[in-house]
Amino acid sequence: MTRVELIEAQVKDLPPEELAAFRDWFTAFEPEAWDRQFEADVGAGKLDDVTARDLRDHAAGRSTAL
Repeated sequence: MTRVELIEAQVKDLPPEELAAFRDWFTAFEPEAWDRQFEADVGAGKLDDVTARDLRDHAAGRSTAL
């Protein structure tokens, strides 16, 4: 059994009040984890090509104001 399968089984077995507490924790955890990954990707230059393309498109008038 993988770690994910083990966690899934444990979550399925949680009583309602513990499931609610887990849901609240995960709801806060997930965007924080996404932010950390995004910041790491930016720092590693993984978005440089996308940024350069978007800046070129904007300079060429291929964008609109939000």
